[in-house]
Amino acid sequence: MATDFDTIAAISTPPGEGGIGIVRISGEDALSIADKLYRMKGKKLSQVDSHTIHYGHLIDPKTDQILDEVMVTVLKGPKTYTREDIVEINTHGGMLVINQVLQTILSQGARAAQPGEFTKRAFLNGRIDLSQAEAVMDVIESKTEASKSNAFNQLSGDLSAVIQSLRQEILNVLAQVEVNIDYPEYDEVEEMTSSLLMTEAEELLDQITSILSTAQQGRILREGLKTTIIGRPNVGKSSLLNRLLGEEKAIVTDIEGTTRDIVEDYVNVRGVPLKLIDTAGIRETDDAVEKIGVERSRQAIKEADLILFVLDQSQALNPTDHDLMKLTQDENRILVLNKSDLETAVSLEEIKDLAGNSPVISTSMTNQSGIDDLEEAIAQLFFQGETIEKDANYVSNTRHISLLKETQQSLEDVITGLEMGMPVDLVQIDMTHAWETLGEITGETMQDELLNELFSSFCLGK
Repeated sequence: MATDFDTIAAISTPPGEGGIGIVRISGEDALSIADKLYRMKGKKLSQVDSHTIHYGHLIDPKTDQILDEVMVTVLKGPKTYTREDIVEINTHGGMLVINQVLQTILSQGARAAQPGEFTKRAFLNGRIDLSQAEAVMDVIESKTEASKSNAFNQLSGDLSAVIQSLRQEILNVLAQVEVNIDYPEYDEVEEMTSSLLMTEAEELLDQITSILSTAQQGRILREGLKTTIIGRPNVGKSSLLNRLLGEEKAIVTDIEGTTRDIVEDYVNVRGVPLKLIDTAGIRETDDAVEKIGVERSRQAIKEADLILFVLDQSQALNPTDHDLMKLTQDENRILVLNKSDLETAVSLEEIKDLAGNSPVISTSMTNQSGIDDLEEAIAQLFFQGETIEKDANYVSNTRHISLLKETQQSLEDVITGLEMGMPVDLVQIDMTHAWETLGEITGETMQDELLNELFSSFCLGK
């Protein structure tokens, strides 16, 4: 059953000029407020059928001045996003018009919605669980078709179904343990209960471990593979960034030190989002601004999931190249031998020896060659060349991963306790904790403070 809330309103479209702007109202007074603003002869929005759209004008009730020519969608609860009455007003997409409409709505008794408050109401009113609510933002923020598909699977309840099934299994075990303890019929009840707990804990642990095996791929799909492009000045780092992006994002000149700060953008590589970071060329310099850029480059190396180390194969390796080789030797790294269109001045055998297990790819930004080989190397390094399955479920949310690992630990504690001969009632505490932890994923065991923090990161108007 829906919870009673006040009526909220917000702009649901991005700021700026556009063809259409949308103001959303949700709550018990949504229709009555809309009736005060809407004008069309012989029609009141509170009396029309649900899930219909209506042409008319919006006026300021205080002045009778026309605010805009609009299309208004009426959605009556409970079959709505929030399970409350919702009115969505489609205005012309200028900031002046849409803000005037919002301010007029607020003057009639609605309250300005907080970020994510519409989705929070959908959760609190039982339309979706917490994992589905979080998937809403994942859909909005998707960078590739694969990441959108994974987010949409979670929004559709695929993860929720898995978690609910696991919790039910644990609940069944806990219920059976309670029966065995409270109504023992056999002398060996302790042994029977311990055996039951061990079997179920091992099976549940296998399932949790299987889910967590997708965590790395899921995190990459959701957040992108943080990819840092490094190398000394003028080896072609910015050119590589531009080539991967397919646009002139970074300034490219023959002058060393042109890139003085971090340049970031996303690119789709075989369905996987790469968060590309073009760094300032690393070298000793007396230029104060460039020195800051070099230091930021070193920091970016420490935080990277993948390093594209660009070398100019038309020049012999220098001490900076060797230093960077050593600095990144334990990282996920691909060596990019750029400027293959020029005469080679380095030994490929020496490069491969220094590279160790890191792939070595030859490229030319001038001739636009080697990019396909580089993308293949990235796919091999992180996904063994496999294509990301659109219909597969990858656990991707950092909070979910953390809670699943906590559940995993609780189940391991159950098994360890039983192996050590601990009493069943003590071991049962860890099994109960596993059940509660899984409940935090779907929001069935969640504190209000954490809910507020989660929804505060949402878009305003969603």
